[in-house]
Amino acid sequence: MIYVPELEPDDRVETIPLTDERSLARRIALQILYEVDSAHHDQGEVTAIHLEAHQANKKVARYTRYLVNGVLEHQEALDEVIRRFAPEWPLEQLAIIDRNILRMAIYEFAVEARTPVGVSIDEAVNLAKIFGADGTPGFINGVLGALADDQTVLHQLHKPREDES
Repeated sequence: MIYVPELEPDDRVETIPLTDERSLARRIALQILYEVDSAHHDQGEVTAIHLEAHQANKKVARYTRYLVNGVLEHQEALDEVIRRFAPEWPLEQLAIIDRNILRMAIYEFAVEARTPVGVSIDEAVNLAKIFGADGTPGFINGVLGALADDQTVLHQLHKPREDES
């Protein structure tokens, strides 16, 4: 049986120290995405509750929304990548926490390409250590590492921003 900690919006997860505001934003975004994915609650309401509960400053709130909105907007493409790089695990059978950690990391380093690959993978593995089962960190690292090595897929996923064109 897989253990997934029960978290309330005001719970603070501190088992791995935060390295910066973006780390906090990722933790909050993961909790939001988990709730939206599992309970199908309204994204805007869930986001507001979690940001308030964590007393997120403007920078943390902005990055949290960026991640949540981006993952949900690109979810179909993100899920297709997960299916491709974890074919032995049907998406619907993946733990909800695992698939949302993967979605967030892939969005950050592949779709937006604003975060260095190594940073995204390290942050995803840390989230997996906090929220996932025993085997989750290795699984997350393996899937993301395989994607990071596939330049063709990375190029296909990357959506240039207007300021890049």
